[in-house]
Amino acid sequence: MIYLDEHIESIDVVAVLAEVSEQRRELAMRFLRESSRQQSLAAYLLLKKGLRMEYGIQENPILAFTADGKPFIENRPDIHFNLSHSKTVALCAISEQPVGADVEVLRHVSAQLIDYTMNEEERAWIQNSRNPDEAFMTLWTRKEAVLKLTGEGIRKDLKNVLDGNTLCQIETVSARNYIYSIARFK
Repeated sequence: MIYLDEHIESIDVVAVLAEVSEQRRELAMRFLRESSRQQSLAAYLLLKKGLRMEYGIQENPILAFTADGKPFIENRPDIHFNLSHSKTVALCAISEQPVGADVEVLRHVSAQLIDYTMNEEERAWIQNSRNPDEAFMTLWTRKEAVLKLTGEGIRKDLKNVLDGNTLCQIETVSARNYIYSIARFK
């Protein structure tokens, strides 16, 4: 299931801190900017909502991490999830199988970023699209969702993440001002 919050800028950080685990409070408070705290808390609140709705779990989830940093719910390895946030939107994907997710608010991207992250074929597709920024964000969210699914995370060679992808199924959704992608193993 996919859970979205499109208005995370309205989150009252002080009030929400009382609703989350100590672990998430500490993480959220490490951020200096209020907006970053809101993003962290919004994603966690979506996880809580999803766990309550899908599994009847009422308590705050405690997260643990694999050796390569991929989060999982302590004592519940059967529940897979992935969190993402960007500016004013947060996303949580929950599944019975491994899942990777990324959401990005549409914005202008530089030619340098495109050159650094996209291969020749992808750059041509972006340049020939009616909306290059949207085309870039489509490819970017797909790449990041795959890397989060596999547990690799952002790595140096981003250009070839999608090349020859036979392991993953990727769904991409374009909304009003953001795009998200969900990746699952086939």
